[in-house]
Amino acid sequence: MKALIVAAGYGSRLRAVSPSKPLTPVAGVPLIARVIAAARAGGASGFTVVTGHEGEALESYLRALDPAIACVRTADWSLANGHSVLTGADAIGPERHLLMMADHLFDPAIVARAIAAPDAPLTLAIDRRLDNPLVDLDDVTRVRTNGDRIVAIGKHLPDYDAFDCGVFAVDGRFHDALRASIAAGGSGSISAGVEALAATGDARVTDIGDAWWLDVDDPKALTQAEAALAA
Repeated sequence: MKALIVAAGYGSRLRAVSPSKPLTPVAGVPLIARVIAAARAGGASGFTVVTGHEGEALESYLRALDPAIACVRTADWSLANGHSVLTGADAIGPERHLLMMADHLFDPAIVARAIAAPDAPLTLAIDRRLDNPLVDLDDVTRVRTNGDRIVAIGKHLPDYDAFDCGVFAVDGRFHDALRASIAAGGSGSISAGVEALAATGDARVTDIGDAWWLDVDDPKALTQAEAALAA
């Protein structure tokens, strides 16, 4: 299955470590290289990366890593991440594909579960371990579910039963929902597109079980990632 990776943002909380968040070394290997390697191991077979901030440096690195990786640059990387998804949508097409974040490390099993999930406009990999010590409760995207359906999603959701792991399987219906949400004045975030599909019962989840994942968003998380990789 093809994969779209969002790698356009500024990464302000890792700025002191690296000018480019996707190129931040994690135990000596750039973050995005680890994301791509894990996705490949989980079953992804082709990559489109949406670039933005420090785009030239990232694109140059990716060309050297694998010339088959397609890069598309978003016109304004300061916009919410859903705009980056739509930048990549034309390149990757409406067929079902993976959607991933360039700053989330994960067990390849998470990608395999997303690929194996039943067909739906959107399926999100979720972690139901609310006591996961690697989760930053001040930053994680929270999810409330009803069975395998998403009821609500957001960073400040007071009532939740899962965490968003940053790995999705989506198709063109998600792109359409995101466009409609933006046209209606929505925030333009990926979560806003998820909410739009959740309202019609079309946003599903797949539970990652005990699989490992980590949002590498700040120096503390970077230290945690390197410790986990060394274990």
